[in-house]
Amino acid sequence: MTYSRDERSALCALLDETGPDAPTLCEGWTTLDLAAHLVLREHRPDAGAGLLGGPLAGYTARVQSKMSGRVPYARLVQIIRDGPPRFSLFALPGVDERANLAEYFVHHEDVRRTAPGWEPRELPPGLTEQLWQRLRLRATRLILRKVPVGVELARDDIDAGHGDRDDSEPRQLRITIRNGTPVVTVVGDPAELTMWAFGRTTAAQVRLDGAAKPVQTLTETRWRL
Repeated sequence: MTYSRDERSALCALLDETGPDAPTLCEGWTTLDLAAHLVLREHRPDAGAGLLGGPLAGYTARVQSKMSGRVPYARLVQIIRDGPPRFSLFALPGVDERANLAEYFVHHEDVRRTAPGWEPRELPPGLTEQLWQRLRLRATRLILRKVPVGVELARDDIDAGHGDRDDSEPRQLRITIRNGTPVVTVVGDPAELTMWAFGRTTAAQVRLDGAAKPVQTLTETRWRL
């Protein structure tokens, strides 16, 4: 099992438990909508181009709506659980872990963080490190490309004086996500920073450091993936 498959399996178990009408952190979406989204993403490449918005977003939304109306919820969850189809890009060796880990982690949290009294999970160190590595990829910069201030991510789960993986490889504790002035530093552990970067800003347990006006500007800015 990989961390991506672990998150996929855990999300499917939670979707089975909650049923199709439970709320999620995705604005306007129930668990049924979320399940249809995940199936579309891996099984309908013709509609996947609109997932990031743009001129095809309307077509993507229509395909997702039809899917959620026509395919039984339990079947959607099973399709997700079974993984990407054999000839999908996501089925290529290594692509699932690289492209799906953050996606399934965030959507897992999208469901579980709507429950009253939710608490952050205690994650395996390896998963924490993989999430941090995903934040360093170009995709994160793409998500935040329209944010009107500079953005730096800083992890607070490691003592800066003890940040080495071994004797030769220093661990990077800060990432510049968007160049610009002024700069706001978003501080948290990699899981919370992942939630924040994916637009779940009100549910992410992070701290924003910087001058008052740019912090307010960033707080009031909305984005979503």
